[in-house]
Amino acid sequence: MTRRTTTAVRVVWDWNGTVRDDLADHVAALNATLPALGGKPVTVDTYRSQHRVPIRSFYDHLLGRTISDEEWQSNDSAFLAVLDKRPVRLRSGARQLMMGLRARGIGQSLLSLAPHERLLREVQQVGIAGLMERIDGRIGPSVASKAPALAAHLRALGPGVDPARVVVIGDSVDDALAARAVGAVPVLHTGGLHSTERLATAGAPLVDSLQEAVQVGLATIKASSRTADA
Repeated sequence: MTRRTTTAVRVVWDWNGTVRDDLADHVAALNATLPALGGKPVTVDTYRSQHRVPIRSFYDHLLGRTISDEEWQSNDSAFLAVLDKRPVRLRSGARQLMMGLRARGIGQSLLSLAPHERLLREVQQVGIAGLMERIDGRIGPSVASKAPALAAHLRALGPGVDPARVVVIGDSVDDALAARAVGAVPVLHTGGLHSTERLATAGAPLVDSLQEAVQVGLATIKASSRTADA
């Protein structure tokens, strides 16, 4: 029997659509800005079935054309301005869940493709910044994949981080792809920006609450550890 030295288990949270309960906010912001580009408002179901990153490509898809740089800059500012008017809401029980994980010695961090300064401001507003070992948002232009950012995030957490003992909790197919790219364990929340049907294509566990996401992720790591130690 081979024994391996194990490092601490940790959770990397996604923000929009996962910890922040903001599907309705994103749909409202999209529908407030589409008409200026010649588009029509979309339903929640359409948003969840067709949402993609970078968000600019989402607009291109919905409009059936490529928007110009000038249109994008104006639209992005308008989109964020609408979001700024909406209160930041955490998913039910999120803060208590995070406090419980901290009490158990499970490290937590937050990674998002939202602009970094905006992310920091929102996380501080809802009082969970102090529960996170690290908070990373996007610096620079929008990107099509979270994988490079997740790899950099884990490196920044320190050399003792074993990706195989990291649970990545998100709400999009890209969250699962990013987790697998670095060797982490993905769990996807069904109430976020992607529809359940789309999430199912990722082949990751699907859950309806953050509490269940943590339970499933930690159980998966525990089972993998038993197999490795056998």
